[in-house]
Amino acid sequence: MVFKHKSVLLDEVLLGLAIRPEGIYVDGTLGGGGHASQILERLSDEGRLIGIDQDADAIEAATERLAAFQDKVTIVRSNYAQFKEVMNSLGVDKVDGILLDLGVSSYQLDTPERGFSYREDAPLDMRMDTRQAMTAKTIVNEYSEMELYRMIRDYGEDRFAKNIAKHIVRYRASKPVETTVELAEIIKAAIPAKMRVSGGHPAKRTFQAIRIELNHELEVLEDTIDTMIEYLNPGGRLCVITFHSLEDRIVKVKFHKNENPCTCPPDFPVCVCGRLSRGKHLTKKPVLPSEKELEENSRSKSAKLRIFQKG
Repeated sequence: MVFKHKSVLLDEVLLGLAIRPEGIYVDGTLGGGGHASQILERLSDEGRLIGIDQDADAIEAATERLAAFQDKVTIVRSNYAQFKEVMNSLGVDKVDGILLDLGVSSYQLDTPERGFSYREDAPLDMRMDTRQAMTAKTIVNEYSEMELYRMIRDYGEDRFAKNIAKHIVRYRASKPVETTVELAEIIKAAIPAKMRVSGGHPAKRTFQAIRIELNHELEVLEDTIDTMIEYLNPGGRLCVITFHSLEDRIVKVKFHKNENPCTCPPDFPVCVCGRLSRGKHLTKKPVLPSEKELEENSRSKSAKLRIFQKG
């Protein structure tokens, strides 16, 4: 299958990055290279883009798509969690802009064998990086009922988390849960019939929770934002596109703490903690897709863009 993914909030990202033609930019979630190709179009021969992705299919697709820019693009298969290590290996100590487009790509969702979709029957996989040994099947069949409950409650924000966990454990007592549709049916049975008619597919939140847990998505995001801001040149910008409240909350809090790191009590006349602001959170309210984009790409409906500018 061809790697397809319609770039979300493309114009807003390009504006948000405030691209300097001779600058160095990093796309930490390269995907098929949609955002990257447009950034490269705006770079001069002195400019450079570093693309990072852990998905082998994405690396292959982006390498082909960005072939025309090979003199100013470097593509690395890695998780953006290794941002510092990647920069060090390339001899880069400062950059002018960084983009993170979080979540699952259209390609990953639409390729059944990747196991991300509850609509197509496939082995329970959900790995962003197929070099990883652990899969969604491991989580579903080996986590305790309490671990499943907490995961679905915290990462899926599903009010039926306890019942879903109970149904999974009861089902797997007779046989392992093997496929996406099998799991989706277990989840559906755990949710009251009258509640299934609203809020989308009943398995949506649980699948999200498993994917986040398996790929350590929230930990990676929380652990890496400070490092990325550290690597920005003065005036450089970090743009992050999120697709659910858990991600957006982390980005919002991290940006706020980098803008206002002071830990002194509010009634102190002067700051004594010595923590200085690292820049400015430019989007107190996140940038949302336009009506036109929402009409053209339904998967953009939950997207939010936040931007931090280094001081």
